[in-house]
Amino acid sequence: MNNIHPLMWRKGLVLSATFLFSIFLIVSCKKKENSIGENTIDQNELMFSDGIDTFQLTTYSYVDDSIITDNAPFAVLGSYNDPVFGNFDAGFYTQFRLEKFNLDLGDLSTVVVDSFILSLEYIGQYGKAGVQNVEVYEITEDMFLDSTYLSDGVLLTDPLDLVFPGMNAINFDENAMTVVGEDTLAQSQLRIPLSTSKAKSIFIDAMSGGGYFADNDAFLDYFKGLYVTTNNTMQLPGEGGVGYFNLNDPSSKMTIYYTQNGVQQEYNFQINSSCADFNRVEVDDVAGPNNILGDNTVGQNQFYAQAFGMRAAVEIPGLSSIPRNSIIHKAILELPVEYQTGGLYDPGTDASIATNLEIGGTKLYGVNTIGDYSDFRKSFEIDIRSYAQAIVNDEIVNTRLIISPILHNTSAERIIFNGPSTTNKDKPKLYILYTEF
Repeated sequence: MNNIHPLMWRKGLVLSATFLFSIFLIVSCKKKENSIGENTIDQNELMFSDGIDTFQLTTYSYVDDSIITDNAPFAVLGSYNDPVFGNFDAGFYTQFRLEKFNLDLGDLSTVVVDSFILSLEYIGQYGKAGVQNVEVYEITEDMFLDSTYLSDGVLLTDPLDLVFPGMNAINFDENAMTVVGEDTLAQSQLRIPLSTSKAKSIFIDAMSGGGYFADNDAFLDYFKGLYVTTNNTMQLPGEGGVGYFNLNDPSSKMTIYYTQNGVQQEYNFQINSSCADFNRVEVDDVAGPNNILGDNTVGQNQFYAQAFGMRAAVEIPGLSSIPRNSIIHKAILELPVEYQTGGLYDPGTDASIATNLEIGGTKLYGVNTIGDYSDFRKSFEIDIRSYAQAIVNDEIVNTRLIISPILHNTSAERIIFNGPSTTNKDKPKLYILYTEF
């Protein structure tokens, strides 16, 4: 808590704003009369408070369709039908690396392929657990680690689905036990059975003398990677979910299990930080919140943020009216959400807060801070002191604050914010404490 010493400042002002309809009203003429925001600002800080100011606030949503998703922290896979937001469909592309070079299997007639498994280690899940229809395709064009890939990017693939015939229906459940052989794994995995015919073909090519397993570059020319996706055409609203997977964990890999001369063995194709990968996500373009995009009036009731596309925006033009000889001591933005504890689509634990800048015609997002979610208060609390001070100092232009799920390019989270005109109990609030010198 910042304290203002009475001998240090000629004047102190506190702005406490409650968003009602499209107006921020701040009235703090006297300490005894100032009750707005008293739970957030220590009353000792109001010792010299006086003054009246008015902010106009606009809240709305917009779609950002240029989401960079290469080498994201997690891979996302699955789909769900959101009753509010519509369909969310996620998959990913990835390369593989060799476990060891120059594979020598000797006499191939002594080799029997038992199974071919793509294992993906869970790091989380969003939505509902349940069976989904998984499809896997071999990539036929090159991927590059230093290239930029967007969430709507598409690579060429072979049309043959590599999932073992009849085994596309797979249960998505991060809490389910995973048993491999006789071992129960400590961490759950999604294990996708692939075609044993494809595994046999890989072994034959490895032993053909073509040098495909000589090194990783040669292998990537031969096997460029996989596109893993789902095909769930009959999901009803409230059905489905999306798994989050750690591709850089050693347990995430492609494995050929085989028996040779009665001995069970395996060969692994690894996924690591040297592999290019990116998430591909499609979100509903017509249903739900997209109907209100560009309609700032409707955005005053509710506004929205969703991973891989929709961002929430808050404009506070009145911040530009704070005197330029001011020091911002506190600026807390509280954004309540529409969510009940235990609901299917939680708002996550954090949100990223950014400013929208434009340099040379290029739009840039400068991340300023992180908003922490309180399940008790059902709201995000965001410290925008640095943002407000930068505006006062004329260091940045007062454009808008942009709010997104913290993992905007690697999750399936979505948030419904209460707008200034919401009929819900809790409305957005802004508390600002500053002093002029």
